[in-house]
Amino acid sequence: MTLAEKIGQIQSAAPAIPRLDLPAYEWWNEGLHGVARAGYATVFPQAIGLAATWDTDLLRRVGDTVSTEARAKYNAAGPKADHDRYQGLTIWSPNINIFRDPRWGRGQETYGEDPYLTGRLAVAFIQGIQGPDPAHPKAIATAKHFVVHSGPEAGRHAFDVDVSPHDLEATYLPAFRAAVTEGQVGSVMCAYNALHGTPVCADPELLNGRLRRDWGFKGYVVSDCDAVDDMTRFHHYRADNAGSAAAALLAGTDLNCGGGGRYAYADLGAAVSQHLVTEGAVDQAARRVMSARARLGAFTAADPYADIGAERIDDVNARALALEAARKSIVLLKNRNNALPLVPGSNLAVVGPNADALGVLEANYHGTAVQAYTPLAALRMAPGVGTVRYAQGSTLAEGVPVLVPETALKTGAGSGAEAGLTGDYFDSLDFSGEPRLTRTDRTVDFDWDKVPPVPGMDARRYAVRWTGLLVPPGPGDYTLAVRVDRCFDCQGHDPVRLYLDGRLVLNDPGTGKDSDLMVPLHVEGTSPHRLRLELVHSGQDQGVRLMWLAPAEVQRAEALAATKGADAIIAFVGLSPDVEGEELGIAVHGFDGGDRTDIGLPLPQRQLLEALAGTGKPLVVVLMSGSAVALNWAQDHADAVLAAWYPGERGGRALAETLTGSNNPSGRLPVTFYRSVRDLPPFVDYAMAGRTYRYFEGTPLYPFGFGLSYTRYAYDDLTLSATDLAAGQPLTASVTVRNVGDHPGEEVAQLYVTPPSGPLAPRRLLAGFQRVRLEPGESKRVTFQVQLRDISGVDAAGNRAVEAGRYQVFVGGGQPDFTPGVEKTVDIQGRQALPK
Repeated sequence: MTLAEKIGQIQSAAPAIPRLDLPAYEWWNEGLHGVARAGYATVFPQAIGLAATWDTDLLRRVGDTVSTEARAKYNAAGPKADHDRYQGLTIWSPNINIFRDPRWGRGQETYGEDPYLTGRLAVAFIQGIQGPDPAHPKAIATAKHFVVHSGPEAGRHAFDVDVSPHDLEATYLPAFRAAVTEGQVGSVMCAYNALHGTPVCADPELLNGRLRRDWGFKGYVVSDCDAVDDMTRFHHYRADNAGSAAAALLAGTDLNCGGGGRYAYADLGAAVSQHLVTEGAVDQAARRVMSARARLGAFTAADPYADIGAERIDDVNARALALEAARKSIVLLKNRNNALPLVPGSNLAVVGPNADALGVLEANYHGTAVQAYTPLAALRMAPGVGTVRYAQGSTLAEGVPVLVPETALKTGAGSGAEAGLTGDYFDSLDFSGEPRLTRTDRTVDFDWDKVPPVPGMDARRYAVRWTGLLVPPGPGDYTLAVRVDRCFDCQGHDPVRLYLDGRLVLNDPGTGKDSDLMVPLHVEGTSPHRLRLELVHSGQDQGVRLMWLAPAEVQRAEALAATKGADAIIAFVGLSPDVEGEELGIAVHGFDGGDRTDIGLPLPQRQLLEALAGTGKPLVVVLMSGSAVALNWAQDHADAVLAAWYPGERGGRALAETLTGSNNPSGRLPVTFYRSVRDLPPFVDYAMAGRTYRYFEGTPLYPFGFGLSYTRYAYDDLTLSATDLAAGQPLTASVTVRNVGDHPGEEVAQLYVTPPSGPLAPRRLLAGFQRVRLEPGESKRVTFQVQLRDISGVDAAGNRAVEAGRYQVFVGGGQPDFTPGVEKTVDIQGRQALPK
């Protein structure tokens, strides 16, 4: 290859080289909890929900399914064909940053706050993605974002982290070390931020030193998208992109992602001419990335995965796995007087802004499910449930639109009218001809990312017209909003028109930046208004939602009316990817740029819960969110509380099964639920003092590792392989776990070690966990092999060692002080230094 050709190959959109018969390849693909942004795919629970399963075997199987579906899409394009973005086999997952602070909007993408739990789950997911044969991986996983990266989102492109050597070694590096040394991850993504003044993607000690020299990393390093360009524009690390590209390449960044089209590595030719870097450094990076393509089978006809076809995408096995994952992710936080499971035949009032919304199933970085079930839809179909009455009840937060619910939409005025709108789906772009399909859509809440709205239609060319009646639940000032999704890196969106009572109130050609198109509406009573919404699609990704802001008092009154005749109230509350996520353009009370400024349940939802509790009926609160929410009021007043995260395409069904009792909840918290932001250090402070279960000295609302069950478990007969041992000797712990309740269930046995006290010592360390299924009255022996590294300490200089002293070993269904269990001590003699 020429120098220019080699430079082209170390950019994420690598061009074809026809003379070498080398097809174009886009390195960027996403698979956080399913193949993302590439059409139909299985949508598993968001990563934080997968973490709540505490199930390494499940994570391995999820990773295996993700890479199978990625292979199916790759094969469909043709192994020797050009592959566009999201069609490749290089998957930029998992995100193994530490969720150190619940305010971080992208914490939902992680496996929680603990380095050990994160490392165990990451290794399993990576092994599932890549498969058992390192020479022929099914796909290549990418551990990201290396390193010390967890918000705030608004400053992520220029943030310079100042963190102690102790916290770096004890908290921020271990999961990446496990991904490399145990998971044999094929790729690592360097982060946007700087560490101690040096952008991570230009830090030779981190990339060539820690990754390659200390840990033996053999893969390639890819920059986060535009991170090298950020070094020039925001960090001001070098004067131009030639300088930044040279610095990144020399530090060990092999592949440059330019998400906004700003490929800093395009200036490497100039950098070579200016003697900032040699062509040999370009050669080294090119060898690493081309070696990865070779292992993936790009240059050989013998492909062991060539027979994976499109029929494997979201197939019956994948859907069953998505349901299993959703079931295991649900955490029971409170169950006063056995309010759950529900009495068979119960009539239900289902309320809350998250009861019937697709987005809270999908989370961010998601694919498009062939079929997804919201909690409302699933409860209506669930056996053993009586009448279900529904009301939205509130918005998510003040000023944040939510879906116009089915209760406010009717197909017509007659007695035979249905809830929802009539949707006419046209193959034309001007609504000419007969519609291919006419159907009733309960709501306008669609994710048509690279898929047609109707089977057989062209996914890039159609028009849809919805007609019917808007029936406001009461008088007041409303705001209608049409949210039109745009493809990543696209300018503008699909044109839309909205008519009310025959009057055109919105005519947006899609050339602006806003995706939320707002229309004020004042309503005197509850008379229906004729509504027509038209959408024309002729581009790439597509999704559309008809949303509103309704008067809070009117919504609460509607919710209270829905409780009449109900035996129990199920309130689906929390957050959504509209308010927490990656670099969002939101600035309302409690939220800023995708992060949170307040960890409490937003006021409109809190007021809704208080009103519902006033009915005196049993109140079950289901939290759907990507992070911990301070549910202080619910803990004090609700009868039961569940944490369901963003549970994926089968999340609604898993919740219905859990509420009715056919699924016994077995999830455990991967994060601490604090009571207030006052319990937390400043968000921008990366020091770990006062953070997470390892260093927090206060009393949490719900502790890390916590989770109740419909049955009860007991622990006894803890035995250790030794109670006195020399530093460096192995330690084995065994315990008997018994189901002493009336329901079958799965317990998560957790082993914690409390090290000798010291100025930097954590309060305790998770050092083992196992899932165990038990029938009523059944007992099993569970054995843990405790690894020295997992109970070692780190000094102020960042040196790791097993220190002499007395260690407390506890095994139970959660942390000591919060959960019954059994405990013993072990005395370690001497000191054993451990490598970085």
